[in-house]
Amino acid sequence: MKYILASASPRRRELIRTLGVDFEICPSDCPEVLEEGLGFDETVMGLARLKAENVFGKYGYEKDVLVVGADTIVVLDNRILGKPKDREDAFAALCAIRGRSHIVYTGMCLISNKDGKNNTILCYDKTEVFMTDIADDEIINYIESGEPMDKAGSYGIQGRGSLFIERIKGNYNTVVGLNISQLYNIMKRNNLL
Repeated sequence: MKYILASASPRRRELIRTLGVDFEICPSDCPEVLEEGLGFDETVMGLARLKAENVFGKYGYEKDVLVVGADTIVVLDNRILGKPKDREDAFAALCAIRGRSHIVYTGMCLISNKDGKNNTILCYDKTEVFMTDIADDEIINYIESGEPMDKAGSYGIQGRGSLFIERIKGNYNTVVGLNISQLYNIMKRNNLL
């Protein structure tokens, strides 16, 4: 079986290694377009599907291929906090989530071509994250580190952002960007390992 991860995320790359199979990295080059009127679970699975389908289109003609796409969104007060556009945007996002909880959704899409049959599996997981009441100067210093700039919600739980996490309710790896135990169980159930 040929395994492909449709993501440029170094965090997802690191997590997927724990499966013990070699994944090629082929980031999707399709734009991430949010559809109106969908639930957050449908949104994150839809974004994961866009990425997986984009990459599967390049490899799907090969026999015994599995493409895994994933996407993560942060939701606060019923709205999505995406990756920050600039430092001001990161500051606003971190001010909004400090001292409160928010929900992180990670969706996955697995598309396989095994034994001549194509199969698509969609799933998601969500975790509630409780942030400490971060001071303005702490936020500014954190932004200066550059860590928030490529992350949904403007923080990384696996990096310096962990200093501001009081607790979580759910799966840690969902917040990182790939619920690896969920992925492993899906692959096992569907004979994709």
